[in-house]
Amino acid sequence: MLDIKQVYKTFNPGTVNEKTALKGVSLHLNDGDFVTVIGGNGAGKSTLLNAVAGVWPVDQGSISIDGADVTRLPEHKRAGYVGRVFQDPMMGTAATMQIDENLALAARRGKHRTLRPGITRGERDSYQDLLKILDLGLENRLTSKVGLLSGGQRQALTLLMATLQRPQLLLLDEHTAALDPKTAAKVLEATERIVARDRLTTLMITHNMRDAIVHGNRLIMMYEGNIALDISGEDKAKLTVEELLAKFGQVTGSDEADDTLLLG
Repeated sequence: MLDIKQVYKTFNPGTVNEKTALKGVSLHLNDGDFVTVIGGNGAGKSTLLNAVAGVWPVDQGSISIDGADVTRLPEHKRAGYVGRVFQDPMMGTAATMQIDENLALAARRGKHRTLRPGITRGERDSYQDLLKILDLGLENRLTSKVGLLSGGQRQALTLLMATLQRPQLLLLDEHTAALDPKTAAKVLEATERIVARDRLTTLMITHNMRDAIVHGNRLIMMYEGNIALDISGEDKAKLTVEELLAKFGQVTGSDEADDTLLLG
């Protein structure tokens, strides 16, 4: 479902601020893979997701989604393949519009528009059923303005909107990092249910080692612009936080893990 081959990306080349963020990264995801991505600050995690999403062009290499070469496609054209949830809960929803109106926008994305007004009763019923999976009581608040929701509720709604049309690839960029632990756990539970229900191929960046181990069927660790570890199957199922910290130390050559990994 996703093929990344020898991708390089350097920012501010030829200046004192030159930074090579990706150094020949190659990664293959099968249909239905749920891959968690972990690594210290500056390891290249978000750069990788942005490269896949088309936020900026890569310097070298190729990216294919579901067999289609999207390497040179701009971000808005790549959106037909990709659903994305950002770290900031305020992104991804329209604050001045109602919950049902936000869902209607997501449902109509990329489709032919007509002059028929409003949202049908059937659509509202389907939106209520969809919202129940979040277990946040939003199914009873369809006409509430999204700007009145908490950060966690907005993030959960964004997740639902990003997956409404079952994208070929779902990108989760630390989508629970700005939430309190209880709300983050609820959003992660909803993520698991939606990904499993629709068998979505997913890349999830997280700073939380436990979440990286518990969720998904595969874990990759990035370090200095490349993939340093790739763990799946029984090895991932038996992995502990202590073992992952030890592996991090082996990869980096240091006993001191990144603070965000430990705090997470």
